[in-house]
Amino acid sequence: MNYKLLILFLFSAHCFAQKNDFPSDKVDEIIKRIQLPTIPSYKIEVTKLGAKGDSVSNSKPAFDKAMALCKKNNGGTIVVPKGVYTINGPIHFVSNVKLHLEDGAKIRFGSNPKDYPLTLTSWEGTMLYNYSPLIYGNNVENIAITGNGIIDGEAKNTWIKWKPLEEKDKLLSREMNHKNTPIKERVFGEGHYLRPQLIQFINSKNILIENVKIEDSPFWCIHLLKSKSITLRGLKYDAQNNNNDGVDPEYSSDILIENVLFNNADDNVAIKAGRDDEGRSNSNTPSENIVIRNCEFKGLHAIVIGSEMSAGVRNVYIENSKFRGYLKRGVFIKTNSDRGGSVKDIYFNNLAFGKVEDCLYITANYHGEGSGLYPSKVSDISFSNISCVEATNTGIVIEGFPDKKVSNIKLDNINIQTAKNGMTVTNSENVNINEVVIGQKATTPTAIK
Repeated sequence: MNYKLLILFLFSAHCFAQKNDFPSDKVDEIIKRIQLPTIPSYKIEVTKLGAKGDSVSNSKPAFDKAMALCKKNNGGTIVVPKGVYTINGPIHFVSNVKLHLEDGAKIRFGSNPKDYPLTLTSWEGTMLYNYSPLIYGNNVENIAITGNGIIDGEAKNTWIKWKPLEEKDKLLSREMNHKNTPIKERVFGEGHYLRPQLIQFINSKNILIENVKIEDSPFWCIHLLKSKSITLRGLKYDAQNNNNDGVDPEYSSDILIENVLFNNADDNVAIKAGRDDEGRSNSNTPSENIVIRNCEFKGLHAIVIGSEMSAGVRNVYIENSKFRGYLKRGVFIKTNSDRGGSVKDIYFNNLAFGKVEDCLYITANYHGEGSGLYPSKVSDISFSNISCVEATNTGIVIEGFPDKKVSNIKLDNINIQTAKNGMTVTNSENVNINEVVIGQKATTPTAIK
C-alpha cells in the first residue's frame, strides 16, 4: 500500500465514523412507486376446460382457452388445482391476468422446440427473435403468478443438451449486436441452439410473482426485460442447470425482490442492461431503482451486476440478507472495456456470507477482455455491515481499468473472519475504509523482550 492510499484510508475512517450511509428514504420512495397488479374478479379453473393433472396429458389447449376467456372478460384469474399438468408449448400472457397455482399444483413444460414459436426476446444482452420463453408476456400490464405450486422447466434432460452447441449462435448474436444488424433480421430458432428463458416479461409493467417454486429452467429463470413496477417475493428456487440465474432485471426499473429463498446453479440476482453497441444505444433505459432485501442466497454468486451493463445500472439497494448455502462470491460487480456505460449509486448493507471464494469483488477489467475502446465507469458504491466466515481466495477485490479507475468506494464495518488474501486494490481512487477487519482483529502490539 502506498503512502497516499494510507493517508486516504485514515482520512476516510474519520469521515465514515460520522454516519451509516444506507439511504432508507430512497428505498421507501421506490417501494411507494411500485404498483401491484389489479386483477378483475373473473375466475376460471383449467380443469373445467379439459386440463388433466395426470402429468401425461397435454394441457396446453386448456391453458390457452383459459387465457382467451380472461382476455374476453378483460382479465381474471386462471386457477390451477392440485395435480401435475404437462404443457407442450408456452403460456403467453394477456393483460390483467393472474395465474394461481394452488397447493400441490405443478406445471411442467414440454421440450419440443417446434412447440415454441419465435418471439421477440433477448439473449445475453442482445435483442433477437428466438424460441419463446416458456412463460412470456410482451407489452402487457397487471400480471401475477401466485400460489404455492411449482413451475418446472423440465430442462435437465432436454434443453440443457444444447449448452455445448450454443457457441456459434452466441458469437453470431454478438456480431449482429456489434454490426447493428436490424433486429428483424436477427432470427434464430430452428437450426440454432440458444436456450429460452423460463419466465420473461418484456415492455410490461405492474408485475407480481409470489410464493411459487421454480425448478429446472432451460436458461435464466426470471428475465425482466424493459419492464417496470415489479414485485418478486416469497419465491423458492431449485434450479440447477447451466445459466440458471434466479432473477435477471435488464433495462428495467422500480423492482422489489424480497423474502426469496435462492438455490441456483448460477447467479441468484444478476442485474443487467444490454451488451456493447446495442446497450450503449439504449442509455436512456438503464436498470435502476432496484431493492433487494430479506433474502437467503445459495448458488454461484449472490448479487451480480454485469457483465452486460452497457446502458448503465444505478440506484440499487441490497440489505438485510444472508447466505443459506454455497456461494462462490458474495458480491460480484463486473464489466470490461467493450461495455461502456456506468455502474453507480449501489448500496449494500447488513449482509452475512459464509465460506466463499471471494467476498466482495469489483472489476472493470473482467477476464482482461475488451478492446479498450469503451471502458466502463464504476463509482459510488457503498458496503456497510458485511460479515463473512471465510474467503478461500481474497476477501475484497477492487480492480479498475487503467484509463478509467474505479472511484468512490466505501467500506464500513466489514468483518471477514479468515481469508487467503486480505484485500487487493488496483487502478482505483478514493477508496474509503472504516472498521474493516480481515482475519483476527489486531490488538495491542507486543512488547520487545
